[in-house]
Amino acid sequence: MSTRRNFILNSGLTIVGLSTAGSGQLMASSLNEVSYVSKRPAPGKRKFTSEVIEKTIQQTKAKLKDPKMAWMFENCFPNTLDTTVEFKMKNGKPNTFVITGDISAMWLRDSSAQVWPYLQLANEDPKLKSLLAGVINRQTQCVRIDPYANSFNEGPTGSEWKTDATDMKPELHERKWEIDSLCYTVRLAYHYWKTTGDVSVFDADWQNAAGLILQTFVQQQRKENLGPYKFMRVTDRQLDTVCNNGWGQPLKPVGLINSSFRPSDDATTYGFLIPSNLFAATSLRQLAEISNTVTGDKGFAAKCTVLAKEVEEAIRKYAIVNHPKYGKVYAFEVDGFGNAALMDDANVPSLLGLPYLGCVGLNDPIYQNTRKLVWSNDNPYFFRGKAGEGIGGPHVGLDMVWPLSIIMLAMTSTNDKEIAGCLKTLVTTDADTGFMHETFHKDDPMNFTRSWFAWANTLFGELILKLVHEGKENLLNV
Repeated sequence: MSTRRNFILNSGLTIVGLSTAGSGQLMASSLNEVSYVSKRPAPGKRKFTSEVIEKTIQQTKAKLKDPKMAWMFENCFPNTLDTTVEFKMKNGKPNTFVITGDISAMWLRDSSAQVWPYLQLANEDPKLKSLLAGVINRQTQCVRIDPYANSFNEGPTGSEWKTDATDMKPELHERKWEIDSLCYTVRLAYHYWKTTGDVSVFDADWQNAAGLILQTFVQQQRKENLGPYKFMRVTDRQLDTVCNNGWGQPLKPVGLINSSFRPSDDATTYGFLIPSNLFAATSLRQLAEISNTVTGDKGFAAKCTVLAKEVEEAIRKYAIVNHPKYGKVYAFEVDGFGNAALMDDANVPSLLGLPYLGCVGLNDPIYQNTRKLVWSNDNPYFFRGKAGEGIGGPHVGLDMVWPLSIIMLAMTSTNDKEIAGCLKTLVTTDADTGFMHETFHKDDPMNFTRSWFAWANTLFGELILKLVHEGKENLLNV
């Protein structure tokens, strides 16, 4: 049993001691008092402070009897605000740049997901509401720069990926075409409006960006040609480049939308990525509602609705597979020719996380069958070991479990025992850092990737808040 450093607080003094306690424990030695010391930056060094967030942290911690759970919540929930946001006013409007953590670029997906848990508190703090509007405004400008890009620089600084064989611009960090990047921007804007009633984000620039989103989805149906996007990279990682001179595997134009890359930033095997297509249909309906209700563009709304219906019909026809063990399930990827990948990847949108994004009903029988499949050894990227179990993916590799998948299992579960098991795994696989990681080895949580991954941290905080709001504090005392 390896030793590690523990932080023991007694009478206001922080003492660093050594312990051989098991994972997730602290040993008090002879002091008889143990406390977990906050890992947050000092108040003066935090990127952004919200009174309602601070109040929520204290109120939630008071309900958590497990000291490590309370410590991890305090560290994780505000991590995006503490460490990753740059808020300012630009051209008279809020503008918020959000990095992922240890990568100083703004992913459309990650930035949306990182601030999402704060949306429920937006009406209680004008500063927080303005910060969220700033993320939407910033994403609007990102989409207008290039709707095919997944991540952006704070300015036109260029990138380590500037030599990629695609239409790189100096504002881009990376240009991997992922359907979900555009969907996440719609999700945040739509729910910001629904939560706050603020329509100021739906200005002329936003409407222009919405038009580019629809245009890009239509182009990537590839009905008449392959469209304008292609991508190749000189790399030793197979899934960091796209085959067939950057166009990907052949696809039969059946109404689905091609996604050259997955939410993991790995290339798809078959370009019709089903979780992302379901997400696109949801986003298109949200665009239609915004257009009908706020911007008044009925023609644009109708086009969005037509495309959503087309995608949904194609999913029913081409993406539901009869599995010999689980019955009808959603495939992860298809090509329209009859080929399908039966698996799941931890990154969201995933098949597991579809109800979390509002893409299918939690009780949808096909989803429930799919859920059983992906959380089992019949999913090639499901790993079970001494430290825990969960879904991974080829982005990091074999035997590496993503906490994102464990959080998604809990988020979409109605089984208290299952939720409690997820919480126990999350709390005991942090490598005693007090934070979530990108991945941990199924047999050794000390073997992990990315010590600063804000999306996973904030999502963990969202899960804790959800359970508290549902009156399930008993599950949080692991």
